Amino acid sequence: MVGRKLSLVRNGHILGEGEALFEAPHFENIKHFTLSSAKKYGHVVLVETIRMYVKTTLFLKESYRELKIKFKKINTKKDENGNGVEKVEVSSFLKMISDYKQKIKKIKQKIHEEEKNQ
Repeated sequence: MVGRKLSLVRNGHILGEGEALFEAPHFENIKHFTLSSAKKYGHVVLVETIRMYVKTTLFLKESYRELKIKFKKINTKKDENGNGVEKVEVSSFLKMISDYKQKIKKIKQKIHEEEKNQ
């Protein structure tokens, strides 16, 4: 630093007290550039997040549909040719549980409708 100033003095360029060796951009320019960059990158991040959300939901829906088809195929008996003949009966315990669930769902719906009407 001292060597640089000494070389400037030898060449006849004398720096004043308030002068800087380099120029910095104004604070307003830096602020404007930062805000515009933040808006641009914020928009890009938002769009990519929504795009990934849509792709993920579509993938999950598709895989759910495929799994549903596979589970339906598991529940059928097959003949000698490999064709689905009839559905295998579900155990009576599971039928009873599903019946209770349906009854509870109907009761909840009735309660919810009565609360709306009051």
